[in-house]
Amino acid sequence: MKTVLEEISVYLGDAFAAAGYDAALGKVSVSNRPDLCEFQCNGAMAGAKQYKKAPAVIANEVVAALPADNVFSKVEVVMPGFINLNVTAEYLCDYAKRMAAEKKYGCEPADPKKTVVLDYGGANVAKCLHIGHMRPAVIGEALKRLNIFFDNKVIGDAHLGDWGMPMGLVIEQIHDEFPDLCYFDPDYNGPYPEEVPFCVKDLEVYYPTASARSKEDEAFRERAHAATFRLQNGDPAYCALWKKLIDMSIADLKVGYANLNVSFDLWYGESNSQPYIEPMIADMKAKGLPYESEGALVMDVKEESDTKEIPPILLTKSDGAFLYATTDLATLAQREHDYHPDHIIYVVDKRQDMHFTQVFRCARKSGIIPETTKLTFIGNGTMNGADGKPFKTRTGGVMRLEQLVSEIREEVISKMKENHPDEPVDESVAEKIGIAALKYGDLSNQASKDYVFDIQRFSSFDGNTGPYILYTIVRIKSILQKYFDSADASDKTKVTAADRACDLLPPTDASERQLYLMLTRYNEFMQSAYEDLAPHRVCSFIFEVANRFNKFYHETHILNNEDAAVKRSYIAFILLAKEILEQAIWTLGFDAPERM
Repeated sequence: MKTVLEEISVYLGDAFAAAGYDAALGKVSVSNRPDLCEFQCNGAMAGAKQYKKAPAVIANEVVAALPADNVFSKVEVVMPGFINLNVTAEYLCDYAKRMAAEKKYGCEPADPKKTVVLDYGGANVAKCLHIGHMRPAVIGEALKRLNIFFDNKVIGDAHLGDWGMPMGLVIEQIHDEFPDLCYFDPDYNGPYPEEVPFCVKDLEVYYPTASARSKEDEAFRERAHAATFRLQNGDPAYCALWKKLIDMSIADLKVGYANLNVSFDLWYGESNSQPYIEPMIADMKAKGLPYESEGALVMDVKEESDTKEIPPILLTKSDGAFLYATTDLATLAQREHDYHPDHIIYVVDKRQDMHFTQVFRCARKSGIIPETTKLTFIGNGTMNGADGKPFKTRTGGVMRLEQLVSEIREEVISKMKENHPDEPVDESVAEKIGIAALKYGDLSNQASKDYVFDIQRFSSFDGNTGPYILYTIVRIKSILQKYFDSADASDKTKVTAADRACDLLPPTDASERQLYLMLTRYNEFMQSAYEDLAPHRVCSFIFEVANRFNKFYHETHILNNEDAAVKRSYIAFILLAKEILEQAIWTLGFDAPERM
């Protein structure tokens, strides 16, 4: 289904062609002066130089060529040659009826459908989820859902940090905590036990302890290096213990991510790419791409068009050790081998921009990824406190993600008690509102931008917030429930917008028309958000719909309207608004309760 802009652009394009001009000049946009008109076409301005005519002359000829039909209620030429347009109420109503009949309200599936790999996790084994993990998870989940919404095959990968020196540090700390464990007995040959005498909370202490020790205790640091070497060379005991660490961490991480309505299809780590490294390096060498520099293996990735310095990518250190770049390249090789994706998207802190520029260029140059596969790095900004610095706990430490979720839930509960002091708080409702507050507060900002986390504002039930969006949806649900419970609900089985589309009547007043105009742009906003990987545009849409609905609600007698046909139309109309809002917030990763 074409968007409203595409449909009316066809009308203008045909008029341009009928007047002897290029039909492409008929492109219509939303007016930047809504006080003057709803839509505008600037094609006459663009065509003036091409056709050596005054733009006003072209515009008037085009307007004269427009057929008299039921699409435009206003068409006027404004100097020096703009064409201002309003559409008829009948056109808006017809378009809304056609939307209501569509499963996704006019949003067409991707053509062609794509296989998309999304890397948006980045958590580490033996470490807790902290506030720095939130933005990649929330943005990545929204992008995954947008791609699913448009019928792409999507593989979301957590891409855990589960390899290298951190693992050696944790293993040696465990060695010191439990020296009698069978993993450290050189004469033990297995089988290895199902249970271990520590839990994931212990691991979260062991790693920082071991990391601090390694900076001061050279002997301990050497032991950790040796443990890392044994692990990476397949020592059965260390591999068995390492597997326990991974299983424990993943089980805990799944709970933490689930608290944000975030999930992954793959829980792969850096270790999964290790089998691809040696063949990949060998292939690069066979192509004559890398070279030695001070004992390290490097490869140039700069291009003539670069306006800033792009240093060579470091593939192996002088001692032969692999680096993050090596692992990331091998991960690309693995993804290409396993899925042959059309698009690979990384959602990572924007400070990694140079790293991914190097990795992507190296992957292209070495043939790891074909030219037909799109590679995209979305560098997310940071969530800051009121001081403009990355958000911290009250004591100045890095906040655990579960603590952040808990704090915003408690703030929501406090506001619910203020609003309804005589009613018990439904914890499940508070949970949904809290997640909406957190995720909408994040996603309403452009991914690359830093923003200030204001728990008071984000949890408010007024303004551009998640709770306000949910409150609007619940308000619509309440109106609908009252209608369906009433005696004059002629057909209580017609409970979807598609069922009731035939009841829709053209808008008759300004607030209803404004809501129509926004709802009918749903597919335009969703398509834009999908194509540009921009969930904040979904937020912009639903906030505008919520505002316009609430204005319509306050200015309109919906349930007590004396005209039965008008009442049925209102019910069909707000039912469509509810379904569109619910579908849109699903792509953002949260949903609305039945009541608030």
